[in-house]
Amino acid sequence: MNTPTGQSILVTGGAGFIGSHLVETLVTDNDVTVLDNLTSGRREWVADQATLIEADIRDSEAVEEAAAGADIIFHEAANVSVERSVEGPVDSHEVNVDSTLQLLECAREEDARFIYASSAAVYGTPDSVPIRETDPKAPASPYGLEKLTADEYCRLYNELYNVKTVALRYFNVYGPRQRGGQYSGVIDIFLKQARRGEEITVHGDGEQTRDFVHVDDVVAANCLAAVNGTPGETYNIGTGESITINGLAQLIVDTFESDSRITHVAARDGDIERSRPSIQKARDELEFEPSRSLGSEIESL
Repeated sequence: MNTPTGQSILVTGGAGFIGSHLVETLVTDNDVTVLDNLTSGRREWVADQATLIEADIRDSEAVEEAAAGADIIFHEAANVSVERSVEGPVDSHEVNVDSTLQLLECAREEDARFIYASSAAVYGTPDSVPIRETDPKAPASPYGLEKLTADEYCRLYNELYNVKTVALRYFNVYGPRQRGGQYSGVIDIFLKQARRGEEITVHGDGEQTRDFVHVDDVVAANCLAAVNGTPGETYNIGTGESITINGLAQLIVDTFESDSRITHVAARDGDIERSRPSIQKARDELEFEPSRSLGSEIESL
């Protein structure tokens, strides 16, 4: 994998699900600092070779301290809960937008490359699939709007201040250390239900489609963005393939030979029916190629 070497790197959210895996890859050949308040991350997930600064991403002094001397900033810290963004949009905006803006200012001051963890939520309900980076953006939640706003700030900082920004729009990331949640966390929820022999609860008719991408492939995309990414650009990060939620539930039942029954409960308000990205731009410009398939990885989770 093409990764940065000999760099001073800051990873925000580096004790969390995606960030900790990224840190593990980077610490071998780089000087890595992690900024994380350990709300959802864990200290034991941070590689021993990394320096951990335990602080909130909204703490401006801590952010400036962590970013001092950085060559590359990977910004993974965020409120990733749609529900929390709906219940507390002001607080969520502070975490997801204001903190990104401050970090962009740090990148501007340090002349650091800036890799931003954006989201498929920027698209809202797509007109068609596969979704391309240039397709319409219609976020359906404060979280999606926050991600789009920060995404646009990255583009603007490249245009106005020549900050080398790259935004990666993650689709449904899964893998070790993931916790249950509305998006890829459905895998974690289904796995727990199957292992306990409980009913596997599918919202709605289960024909919603999702692209599930392994965290190792997301880490690879971040490293490639730091090396190959075109400044000012955004890239969809997924596998380019999709599966229905029914298909996911059945895959888990079959893989673990579970006695769990698949049952259906009320649909979620605003649940997107189809989600699948085109990753051709990431293939062409980043040389990104996903290497992990859901079918072969489920058993190891």
